[in-house]
Parts: sequence; structure tokens; C-alpha cells
Amino acid sequence: MRTVIQRVSQANVRVDGTVVGEIGKGLLVLVGIEDSDTVQDIEWLVKKIVGMRIFDDEQGVMNLSVKDVGGQILSISQFTLMASTKKGNRPSYIRASKGDFSKPMYLDFCKSLEQELGSKVEMGIFGADMKVSLLNDGPVTIVMDSKNKE
Repeated sequence: MRTVIQRVSQANVRVDGTVVGEIGKGLLVLVGIEDSDTVQDIEWLVKKIVGMRIFDDEQGVMNLSVKDVGGQILSISQFTLMASTKKGNRPSYIRASKGDFSKPMYLDFCKSLEQELGSKVEMGIFGADMKVSLLNDGPVTIVMDSKNKE
């Protein structure tokens, strides 16, 4: 699984002009899934995302997690995160899982996020043409790959 995590002041996702998910202060999490992903990938990423200390404390030091600050999470499925750009100019999405595998994995990921965070996780609509708006706070953007834990 690959994720792009952005600390935001606000974010929302629209489908057909209607807001289907919206948060204030918190994290926008874009999620890409491949066939080799497992429950262990979900568990590792969820613990890291919810526990990641990227919010400022009283001294202005990034020392608090989204949970510590009472922040929210907006999770968006995004198969293009699995793009391979090794050859040519057209990205290959061959590594991205098809919906029959990736949709249940994405829903399990979001459910696990809710359990770890202790509050509702906002979501986009899997497979829909989504328009995501955000105000990146910092900017703070972190990329995590459960197959390349660095």
C-alpha cells in the first residue's frame, strides 16, 4: 500500500458537484493498493498514520499526532499512486489492484483508521470521479509505502 499524507487545515471531496466527505484540521490520506497488500500492511500504515507526530505543540514543534490534537481524517482511494513511470511518458497502472480486491482492502483500511483514531473517518466514493480540495498546512506532506518502510 502506498499513501500520501497531507496535514490540512481543511479538505473535502466532491462527486458530481456534491460534497461527500469533508474535514477541518487533520489529515488527507490518499491510498493506493496492490494485489500483494495484506492486513499487515493496513495495520502498519494505520498505526503510523494515526501516531505520526506532525502537528505543532505549544512550542511550535511537530510533536503531536492527529489523535493528540483531536484532528480528523479524510481518506481517498487513488489507484494512480501505484503508477510505474520507469519507461516512456505514459504511466503504467499494472500494479494497481482491480476493484474486487482493492475496494474491500480500502474499506478495511478506513475502518481500521476509525478504530485507531477513535472517531469517524470521512471518505470519498471508491471508483468515482472525485474532485479533492485541500488547504495544506505547512505544507506538510509525507509519502509512506508499506513495502518500503523507511
